[in-house]
Amino acid sequence: MSDLMIGGIAISPGQRQSIDVRVAPMYTHDDMSISVQVIRGKRPGPTLFISGAIHGDEINGVEIIRRVLQHRSLNSLRGTLIAIPIVNVHGFLNHMRYLPDGRDLNRSFPGSPRGSLTGRVAHTFIEEIVSKCTHGIDLHTGARHRSNFPQIRADLDNPDAFAMTEAFGVPLAIDAKTRDGSLRACAGDAGIPVILYEAGEALRFDEFAVRAGVAGILRVMRNEGMLPAKGIARARTPSLICPSSQWLRAPCGGLLRTFRAEGDVVNDGDVLAAVADPSGDAESELVAPRNGIVIGRAVLPVVNEGDPVFHLAELGPKADEDTVDALTA
Repeated sequence: MSDLMIGGIAISPGQRQSIDVRVAPMYTHDDMSISVQVIRGKRPGPTLFISGAIHGDEINGVEIIRRVLQHRSLNSLRGTLIAIPIVNVHGFLNHMRYLPDGRDLNRSFPGSPRGSLTGRVAHTFIEEIVSKCTHGIDLHTGARHRSNFPQIRADLDNPDAFAMTEAFGVPLAIDAKTRDGSLRACAGDAGIPVILYEAGEALRFDEFAVRAGVAGILRVMRNEGMLPAKGIARARTPSLICPSSQWLRAPCGGLLRTFRAEGDVVNDGDVLAAVADPSGDAESELVAPRNGIVIGRAVLPVVNEGDPVFHLAELGPKADEDTVDALTA
């Protein structure tokens, strides 16, 4: 095994190193940098990156990575783990989704060394981290005022991404094709499979989501031969694969009362929510257009007409409520 170079620093097998990777100078003349934790086993194996806070207000992933880095099983690591708890440092400091130029980092890959600040962060992350890995796990939450049920999003036609999804072992997996400019798309074009874990809400810690994320990452590492099997249990049931999903939007503006929560199975025609005029003159119902499972919902009790309220995933023909109950118990 040769040395691994990140940020101009060489990390040898058996070493654990904290590295600040410089991105670009700010107008204060301070350098913006990304903190990277690298753990290399003494024996060869895959190189996995785990990344959090690509959207700066999505903080669950930061806590997930912190707990993974403290796990005692890493003492027996094969290969290399590269952990980036906070990719979008500026957004994290300012409780913001985007960088100062207003761009979405997860629509800006592969970026450019001569582009905007977001493009430079994207370019540095690809060149210094992703290009040196064999696999990746990207950690996300719902946006502000939206909460997501724990789920994996991946291109399940890719056998490596499918194997990682199965090993991660959360209740639901969405067969989600990649979007231009996303980290998954950019890494996939380079032959590096990346799965995306979604759970919880922006600017909030969700203990259930964090524990599921930690367990899922350790199971993927176990499945890839990076960690020993002892102490890392496999998922109790396989993930329920959902082929597609859609957002259901508010039929009008007003006060929102939701009757279903994340993880609930709904049937065609079920009333999911009601939107009432603040004056009490009118009320409209939001009805499920088909059978499905709620994988995300709005938590803010006021909406404008057309605002997304429920994210509904399609259930396969063999799935029923008992199936989902077994997964979410």
